[in-house]
Amino acid sequence: MLSRLILIMGLLFSQASLALPFDLPELQKFGDFDPSSLRRFFNEFTGAEPDFDREDRMVGEIEESVMDGDVEFLPLSKDREVFSIFMEADADTPKGGVILLHSRGYHANWSSTIKPLRVGLAEKGWHTLSVQMPVLDKNATYYDYVPIFPYAHERIEAAIDFYKQHGIDNIVLVSHGCGAHMSMSYFDKYGDDKINAYVGIGMGATDYKQKVIKRFPLDIMIKPVLDIYGERDFPGVVRLSESRKALMDISGNKQNAQKVIKGADHYYKENGSSQVLVKTIDTWLSGLK
Repeated sequence: MLSRLILIMGLLFSQASLALPFDLPELQKFGDFDPSSLRRFFNEFTGAEPDFDREDRMVGEIEESVMDGDVEFLPLSKDREVFSIFMEADADTPKGGVILLHSRGYHANWSSTIKPLRVGLAEKGWHTLSVQMPVLDKNATYYDYVPIFPYAHERIEAAIDFYKQHGIDNIVLVSHGCGAHMSMSYFDKYGDDKINAYVGIGMGATDYKQKVIKRFPLDIMIKPVLDIYGERDFPGVVRLSESRKALMDISGNKQNAQKVIKGADHYYKENGSSQVLVKTIDTWLSGLK
């Protein structure tokens, strides 16, 4: 915690007279909705709740279909649990534990991006734990999801606790799309002290004419960060890549990296792209000291 305070103080001093990269634009009304309220109450519980009934239905549909890995229900507050899938590393000496956060409206066994990662990284020697994120109606947009970001925080904590209880200390958080937004909101509030590295895939994805509500805290993250996006990713993800890179450079961590997966779109459905994604993440993680 002391090192985090020193870093933040140094950044504030060095940037006193400079505009930060990723300066956020003014938020224009989106139809009849004024999104400035989302920025004003970012990371606060405002009464908005996830669709727990839809989540329970999704879990009921996929629980019996899990063939690779074991279903785990991690404890949450208010006597709730979160559905997760744990897969042991295919190695005598595991490299560590990876927590996977899926994108908006999907689930922990999502066939695009998430399942290839949880199975592929296990084959590379990593334990994987894919965690169900909060969901809303299937037509919900990024702006709809922002108020429920805080509900993702205890799920991330539950996953970290799961690994700690199993004696696994090298913990990596890997998130995709809206899962990256949720992980960024977690870091914004709690910092990155409890993990060893972070991988963000397709970071900055929003909906048409919707803007990122708050700047990602990449400049004050202490642990190594890998920012990955597809060559054919959403325009907003690609457009913001330079700003994300600038923020990562501010942090001063020499192990930070940004990688582009050639030919890949946001969902890594093209032949071979998910395997390249797995290899890219494993290579970077295995090179950390």
